[in-house]
Amino acid sequence: MNLENFGMDTISLAGPLDAKLRAMREAGFTQVMLSAADIAGHPQGMRAAVGAVRSSGLRATGFQVLRDFEGLSDHLHAYKVDIAKAMLEMCHALGAKVLLACSSTSAHAVNDPVLLQKDLRKLAMLAVPFGIRIAYEALSWGRHVNDYQQAWEIVEAAERANLGLALDSFHMLASRSNLDALDGVSPEKVFLVQLADFMWQETRSPEERMQTARHFRVFPGEGVHSEAVVNLARRLDEMGYRGDYSFEVFNDDYTQLPPPVVAERARRSVKWLASQMSRRTLPVRRGLSRG
Repeated sequence: MNLENFGMDTISLAGPLDAKLRAMREAGFTQVMLSAADIAGHPQGMRAAVGAVRSSGLRATGFQVLRDFEGLSDHLHAYKVDIAKAMLEMCHALGAKVLLACSSTSAHAVNDPVLLQKDLRKLAMLAVPFGIRIAYEALSWGRHVNDYQQAWEIVEAAERANLGLALDSFHMLASRSNLDALDGVSPEKVFLVQLADFMWQETRSPEERMQTARHFRVFPGEGVHSEAVVNLARRLDEMGYRGDYSFEVFNDDYTQLPPPVVAERARRSVKWLASQMSRRTLPVRRGLSRG
């Protein structure tokens, strides 16, 4: 495990997109998870944003985030399909091969597993012409799907090659998910792993989880769940996951610091995580993180 396996999310850094990309590259990262807000909000427009990403030398880990897509009906469903099409076009323009879709929090979404499967199957089919994979993530405050096991059941039943899971350590740890159930997940259907820690032992309600997730995540090695994050990464490796990792760290303090300072914290986190992983349970991979 080294920097080549990791990307940073642009949401962790302050400033314009160009400065964020430069800070990541100078810290030694080779990929970036892109937030739609950074692309749509570029002062020179989307074409300039795409150019900045493509000229940065960073590979796009993925693009986020499509929200509240599944479980809607009639005009609400049609509206979300239009949004999804637009986001898939943006994802394709950036050269990103994964679009992140979060489980719905909408009060208008119905709890019908068959409909959820149908909607995600449709989303995956929309992504096929672009060569994009859909990574479905269970938000720990999702209305009907709030655990990765539920997300996996839907993904598995949908039976689309380009529909898989995004696993987020924050949501799994905050909701105390059963990691033993990972044994039932096909490693090739995990399309993205997002890692973060946080500073308190527990979040007692969905509202507290939401506030913590959106404002006070920290990098692995900085919080109180560091051992659990290492255990999760180790289990994923043992089950055969060989895909990308991304730091999804929403933190109001980090966005008040210069981007290079935060990117360096992220680099140290990769180095720390790699040092914690047992070499006896990890196959040797090419490359070493720089000191």
